[in-house]
Amino acid sequence: MKYQAVIFDLDGTLLNTLEDLADSVNFALKQFGYPIRTIAEVRAFVGNGVQKLIERAVPEQTTMEKTLACLEVFRNYYAKNMRNKTCLYEGIKELLQGLNERKIKMAIVSNKFDAAVKELKKELFSEYIQVAIGESITVPKKPNPSGVFAALEELGVKTENALYVGDSEVDIMTAKNAGVISVGVTWGFRDCTVLENSKADHIIHTPQRLLDIIDFSI
Repeated sequence: MKYQAVIFDLDGTLLNTLEDLADSVNFALKQFGYPIRTIAEVRAFVGNGVQKLIERAVPEQTTMEKTLACLEVFRNYYAKNMRNKTCLYEGIKELLQGLNERKIKMAIVSNKFDAAVKELKKELFSEYIQVAIGESITVPKKPNPSGVFAALEELGVKTENALYVGDSEVDIMTAKNAGVISVGVTWGFRDCTVLENSKADHIIHTPQRLLDIIDFSI
């Protein structure tokens, strides 16, 4: 099988966004007088979109009205502060260069809200990645495969010629739901056991290993 495209998750896969997410969560929580959360807690909360992140971060028994108000504060603050501490994981730039040299098409499909995904793609990945899709009214959150299908359609690649790369159980389930090969990465927000239990097709510990998978398929 010859792979023609790689679709990436964003947070915990290409970018270490954890500190900016935690700072933005805690900014929003403080506005409502709620207790702040640790980095470890926020790490466990991410993966299912920002509304679920805030639902998990606010105190139990918080009304949906107040949760949504907190979410709005988070969104506005994060939109202005999402690049304060966020950075590429080690080896990602070299990975993208290697995929580009191999003529592999690339996309991002994330549960982060669409405007932020597109902004980060534009600022950090426009040289290599053609398509960026986040959560929106028209694209439901992963593990719904709609975002993957939309990305593949834009890239002009069939499911059997694509890989989906991510760091969480949600990503592995997304790949399975889309019918593409799944690659779990261990440098992100979940540990290897989660990826093993999710039955990822491949589990890699360094970005370079993804190039090996691509090369082996040629």
